[in-house]
Amino acid sequence: MPIQPIEFYSCFVFDCDGVILDSNQVKTQAFYRAALPYGETVAQSLVDYHIQNGGISRYRKFEYFLQNIIGVGIDQKPLNELLSTYGAHVREGLLNCTIAPGIQELRQALPDTCWLVASGGDQAELHDVFEKRGISHLFNGGIFGSPDTKEQILLREKELGNIQFPALFLGDSRYDYIAATKAELDFIFISGWTEMKDWQEFCKTLKLQQMDSISALVFDL
Repeated sequence: MPIQPIEFYSCFVFDCDGVILDSNQVKTQAFYRAALPYGETVAQSLVDYHIQNGGISRYRKFEYFLQNIIGVGIDQKPLNELLSTYGAHVREGLLNCTIAPGIQELRQALPDTCWLVASGGDQAELHDVFEKRGISHLFNGGIFGSPDTKEQILLREKELGNIQFPALFLGDSRYDYIAATKAELDFIFISGWTEMKDWQEFCKTLKLQQMDSISALVFDL
């Protein structure tokens, strides 16, 4: 997929985990710790499912865990307990993990563009973490997350005119690419913090532009 020069774009949409924050491992460890009371084997099965389905919300992953991995069906009480345990572990990690180098410089270089976050993370949690970490102001187009899916977020914001074209999505998963493509956004794969094991073959097959990190975009300006 040919990508235009960065200054060509009016709107930038960012995934959070693995793109803005080095938080993929935070989420992976939190899934394991939340599921561990059910046993190490099924906890690892949840981790495997999580990694294979990067970008999908915690709600869907824990529903899958209850229904398909341990086979008890979806019951609100254990689901809420899993979500609560997971959320407590994640919050601490999100407040302490690395913020992408170069993101402030990129914003300063592109002051008239619209920036949005479209994440699989919990929306209220994202707002709280971004505010506490001093990066909320970068995203003048909004910070969006689950329970809405990325497809729902992108299509809704597109219909509202909040996503202004030409637009570029910066993501680190197969699901990010699918969601961006459905909404007709250009896409760059950010590889430095991804947990996607076959990302190189994925990018090669689809002829996707790949960059190690957001900081690489600054050098392109």
